[in-house]
Amino acid sequence: MAAAMSPMARDPKAIETAIASLAAKFGNRLVTSRAVREQHGNTVTWIENQPPDAVIYPQATEDVQEIVRICAANRVPIIPFGQGSSLEGHVNAPYGGVSIDFRDMNKVLAVHAEDLDCVIQPGITRKALNEYLRDQGVFFPIDPGADASLGGMAATRCSGTNAVRYGTMKDNVLALKVVTPSGELMQTARRAKKSSAGYDLTRLMVGSEGTLGVITELTLKLSGIPEAISGGTCPFPSVDACCNAAIMTIQTGIPVARIELLDALQVRAVNLYSKLALAETPMLFLEFHGTPAGVAEQSERFAEIAAEFGGGPFQWTTQPEDRTKLWEARHNAAFSTFTLRPGAKMIATDVCVPISRLAECVAETQRDIEATKLIAPIVGHVGDGNFHLTLLIDTADPAEVVAAKAFNERLVERALAMDGTCTGEHGVGQGKMKYLLAEHGLPALEAMRAIKRALDPDNIMNPGKVLLPG
Repeated sequence: MAAAMSPMARDPKAIETAIASLAAKFGNRLVTSRAVREQHGNTVTWIENQPPDAVIYPQATEDVQEIVRICAANRVPIIPFGQGSSLEGHVNAPYGGVSIDFRDMNKVLAVHAEDLDCVIQPGITRKALNEYLRDQGVFFPIDPGADASLGGMAATRCSGTNAVRYGTMKDNVLALKVVTPSGELMQTARRAKKSSAGYDLTRLMVGSEGTLGVITELTLKLSGIPEAISGGTCPFPSVDACCNAAIMTIQTGIPVARIELLDALQVRAVNLYSKLALAETPMLFLEFHGTPAGVAEQSERFAEIAAEFGGGPFQWTTQPEDRTKLWEARHNAAFSTFTLRPGAKMIATDVCVPISRLAECVAETQRDIEATKLIAPIVGHVGDGNFHLTLLIDTADPAEVVAAKAFNERLVERALAMDGTCTGEHGVGQGKMKYLLAEHGLPALEAMRAIKRALDPDNIMNPGKVLLPG
């Protein structure tokens, strides 16, 4: 195996030389304090925090090119950083190196409302972008819950609650500008909505998690703001009934924008955290986009489907303040779980299966949770077969940690046995590298490693993520 995919060794002297060169060039935009460095390692889940040796704040693409060239000359790792909200250790620095924080590259560079696209820097968050776009009648629909940076969202190929209607990041990124491991600037595509010109480098970079290059500019597809939006909640007697109602809704062609599952335990956590009074039973949160007549018809049709599976009543509204309160509660679902076990650490995980296998997969998972005696609320984007669990663990109890990790492995095995994936949207990072062989097979992994070696021969781009050494 070529050296590029071999485990790296931290080189303190090379790192010291690179940091000195960066400090000379960028002054106080380079920070080496321990507190700041630890903020740029994993802080969200149970995965160990591995801070970089320095954090740097570029203000332009040219800055990123200079940073990469200095690091490349010294073979020092580079870790791109957006908001740090990723869940699988993507921003950790297992071999040290320099974290490139895009806080100051947060501008909207152009909006082409007539073409339904915009050009942005990677540090802008989805909420800030939509606030900027609001008066132009368009919005960016991908909503992973966290107010993540758009560069990070592209790097992890995330999706979220709107994916059932609007797709994922891979469907909504038209083009990228990427600084390669040698410091060159690569443009992956133009603004045209389709192209047959050459390899699809945009799709290659979307989801590469910073392991092939550093994204410095994105051209995104936009959507028109719907004339009317309705949203609401619908209780069900079981998770199985929720899943089957969701499947029927999709199969009958109702253009639902969001359809989210919460099991009874997750509803209890949401009630405690967001001060709601929902019935503590399995439940679907839904939203429909369209005309006033259209969303009313879609809501009524869904209520009929829900009744077929013992669900209801479906209580819906078109009032923005009521819908906002509901979806804020949904977005805070992961952190609401701490109300169920104060002081616990969170192990967040997700899988995705074909929608026809969703009810079976969730039901088997619930039985596994019960048998293992773990606290693990379930929430999911059931419209596309993706669901999440938040395991609340006492990390000081080795037996509990072992039980949680074993449960997660069974969950992944279950999803793969149903022709699913080990992660629908969290990404691979450090946490799920070991599952890629079972999911993709050795020939596919060797192809990925070949791409990595070709583009990043010194393995400086976010090393220790996605691909285990071969």
